[in-house]
Amino acid sequence: MNLFPVYPLFDINIVRGKGCRVWDDKGNEYLDLYGGHAVISIGHAHPHYVEAISRQAATLGFYSNSVINGLQQQLTERLGRVCGYDDYALFLINSGAEANENALKLASFHNGRTRIVSFSRAFHGRTSLAVEATDNPAIIAPVNAAGHVTYLPLNDAEAMQREIAKGDVCAVILEGIQGVGGIQLPTDEFLQALRQACSATNTVLILDEIQSGYGRSGHFFAHGPSGIRPDLITVAKGIANGFPMGGVLISPMFTPVYGQLGTTFGGNHLACAAALAVLDVMEQEHLMENAARVGAYLMDELKALPQISQVRGRGLMIGLEFTTPVKALRSRLLHEQHVFTGASGTHVIRLLPPLCLSMEEAAQFIERFKNLL
Repeated sequence: MNLFPVYPLFDINIVRGKGCRVWDDKGNEYLDLYGGHAVISIGHAHPHYVEAISRQAATLGFYSNSVINGLQQQLTERLGRVCGYDDYALFLINSGAEANENALKLASFHNGRTRIVSFSRAFHGRTSLAVEATDNPAIIAPVNAAGHVTYLPLNDAEAMQREIAKGDVCAVILEGIQGVGGIQLPTDEFLQALRQACSATNTVLILDEIQSGYGRSGHFFAHGPSGIRPDLITVAKGIANGFPMGGVLISPMFTPVYGQLGTTFGGNHLACAAALAVLDVMEQEHLMENAARVGAYLMDELKALPQISQVRGRGLMIGLEFTTPVKALRSRLLHEQHVFTGASGTHVIRLLPPLCLSMEEAAQFIERFKNLL
């Protein structure tokens, strides 16, 4: 049997990591500016994280959601305090796509509508409704193309207000910062206008903070500076530093109905232990503040490089746009300078390092990048 190929792979076998560095099976060291696609929030193999999940595995790795799980309760209380949404409820699942799928279902259960508004270049996952809300026809199978979704230009307040004013929109879903779309930021003014339009029409506002949340922007959630409060917030990726986990933060306006939502593995004991360890480290090591400080330094340095046509982002979620395709440049960064980076489309390099990236490591990246350019 062979693995079914779904990604083009670099010919590198990563076998070990520590902090913001990883090593391959030949002993070569790499600076990780990709964080396993924004998943590694507190760094590879953090000692507190390793100890927490090892201790939990030796105690109880799993039991079903038919009984009380004290770790779920601890995580819910901690997360509410840290992110400022302590009056919301938390539904724990396994992935970002699953989080968005359940958020869209909750919205439709709430107002009985079926139409969704999403935005150009959006990415929300590969499951049924989540992929339909993703602006990429190449990954939307015929069975998923049910016509539920209208795509609008990001930050076009007039187009958004006209669409929502029709009164038949179930939910608007958008990313706190678009990741796959090339690190595109919704403006605070747009988010505020969107909140107002949704409130006026009983339209559910869903903020997808799967990639942009958990401190990556220098705020716990990227929408934080706008001052709005979404009805539903989806999280995953950095929530458990590589252990599969996702969640939906659910505002008090939703009434729970037994049987509407459910999960087998979601919020299991190992996942909750990992997620609690992540919050411990984020708080103890001030990783949100670090993301803001190191991210600002990186953006200042990168904006000074004339080869880059535009630098966009916030905190440690940064996009570097070039006038030419970046595939060869990324490959050379990896093989010649030993730096992992991501990409968005053909012309944008994405930087999504662990939130513990130090100033010294950021300076090393800038030096290596300049050498290559």
